[in-house]
Amino acid sequence: MTYSLSLLDKSPIAAGASAADALRFTVALAKRAEALGFKRFWVAEHHGAPGLASSAPELVVAHLLAHTSRIRVGSGGVMLQHYSPFKVAESFKLLAALAPGRVDLGVGKAPGGLPQTTRALQWLHDRHNKPGFDTQLAQLDAFLGDGVDADHPLAGALAFPIAPAPLERVVLGGSPDSAALAARQGWQFCYAGHFNGDEANIERTVQTYRDASGRAPLLALYALAATTRDEAERLSGPLRVFRLQLAGGQSVNLPSVEAAQEYARQAGVSDYTLEERRPHVVKGTAGEVREQLDALSRRYGIDEFVIDSPLQHYPARLRSVELLGGTIEPAYA
Repeated sequence: MTYSLSLLDKSPIAAGASAADALRFTVALAKRAEALGFKRFWVAEHHGAPGLASSAPELVVAHLLAHTSRIRVGSGGVMLQHYSPFKVAESFKLLAALAPGRVDLGVGKAPGGLPQTTRALQWLHDRHNKPGFDTQLAQLDAFLGDGVDADHPLAGALAFPIAPAPLERVVLGGSPDSAALAARQGWQFCYAGHFNGDEANIERTVQTYRDASGRAPLLALYALAATTRDEAERLSGPLRVFRLQLAGGQSVNLPSVEAAQEYARQAGVSDYTLEERRPHVVKGTAGEVREQLDALSRRYGIDEFVIDSPLQHYPARLRSVELLGGTIEPAYA
């Protein structure tokens, strides 16, 4: 195998389970992923989502670092528009000091929630001084280092502590523009293939990042393995994504019709369209999944895949990870 495998976990709350159950399973899954040799374990950030337990990835990351010893752990990702770049830098520098050489900071542009949760998260923001994502990313990058330039209004502010080893910085996105931004800042880039599986867009975005940085991006995608192909098909069958397109041009992917309707209600709009999509899932037996990943690696020149499991049922998710883990070389000795 010429590529690594990593995992992205949203801490979904299974039927009949609680948030505490979901988070305990996330810890168990991270420990199992480490034993199997996965390279990274990332946790997502979602707000106002009753079916997901990971609303503060930096807290989950700290907990996972305390329960593992070798696997890289990080955010997939922090939704930067809600936060002070300085505070994000402080939090992740502290994590990197607690677990040197094992911390990843992944950041994304999306809000990670419905309009009301976004308003609550940004309630104290100065609406007239709210920077764009490009500016926030540049500030975050500066505060992760030695601070902003001397002519910046925030000059002199330094984020501590200084970690023994730098953390890895990753932009999460799904477009050539995001890839180009990551390259300009010198950050790694992860293409969100589980949200946008359009092959032409993947091709353009991967090539944009490679041309600008000289490196291959990571590729995130839905994948699951089962004992048989029929079982994998059955498990992935219910998965749907609903793309909500608002009249003003904004679009967002949501997990159900009800969530899409609630998003529109909270946004105060009635003029929208809704498209049901069946996202691409790499699925089958462990060998069949491996063959599909091999083909994607050859086609796009990918060195690392970040696997997002579409399964909520805990035993099936664990079994999928164990089957995939049986096909890889450990990422560490």
